Amino acid sequence: MSFIDQRERDRAHAGGMHVNFYEEAVKASEEFRKEYDSRMNVVKAAEMPFERSPDGLIKHIIHEKMNTKECCLDIYMQFLPPGKASGKHRHLSEEVFYVVEGKGYDLHWDVKFDCHDLMEFEWAAEPQKFEWQQGDFVYIPPYCAHKHFNSDPNNEARLIVVTSRIIKAMGFDWFEQLENAEGY
Repeated sequence: MSFIDQRERDRAHAGGMHVNFYEEAVKASEEFRKEYDSRMNVVKAAEMPFERSPDGLIKHIIHEKMNTKECCLDIYMQFLPPGKASGKHRHLSEEVFYVVEGKGYDLHWDVKFDCHDLMEFEWAAEPQKFEWQQGDFVYIPPYCAHKHFNSDPNNEARLIVVTSRIIKAMGFDWFEQLENAEGY
């Protein structure tokens, strides 16, 4: 004895459109695996491109356009000139950075989020300040507006910045440059 109503069974079989999404996905996966074998496993320093970006001078270590085997993370080195700052930006991905050289601080404007009928975001009027120096690791929450400052007037600071690009594939490629770095 079946508990399924015949009308539901008829609706389940309704429609005349046929596709081959599954078969295409299997073929695409096979092609990806072949192509993946040709990607870089080691990125030499000379292969890491520089970019004078709205966020300041960066050197891409791993980027989705660099043909590496890394498919989830973007990693770059941020150069902060003596006494200067990066641009101010926010993105839906978390960010972490390691201080290779120098000392300074970050300003973080935390976000408040609510979702009733629409997504609503509100950022703190006053930022939190986080001081850092060589050897420190700093975490930046998702969609937190942030800016890095080099507090040393005589020496450059260098940060290794890591973000995940997985969030983009999920449909949340939200990335905004709020202020440009000086000189851009």
